[in-house]
Amino acid sequence: MKQQTAVDWFAQIDTELTIKFLEGKLSQIQLAIEKTRCLGQAKAMEKEQIIDAFKEGLKSPYHQDYTLVTQEGQEETKSGQYYNETYGKQV
Repeated sequence: MKQQTAVDWFAQIDTELTIKFLEGKLSQIQLAIEKTRCLGQAKAMEKEQIIDAFKEGLKSPYHQDYTLVTQEGQEETKSGQYYNETYGKQV
């Protein structure tokens, strides 16, 4: 079974929230709060999916070592660097 992407998940939740709003089960403020909360969750899921894809790539016999050391001396991967450059260090 194919894993659902963060974008697919967010689109599904967005649709469900919009339906609840249109049915009068959510106010406009509640809708905005829920969408913001879910967007944060989707970003966290996306980050995890990027890291997981990177780890899968490391299993390939053709991979190169993409580990780097930050200025703080902590070890990070290029997948983490990519995420932070693309989305910022929000998650």
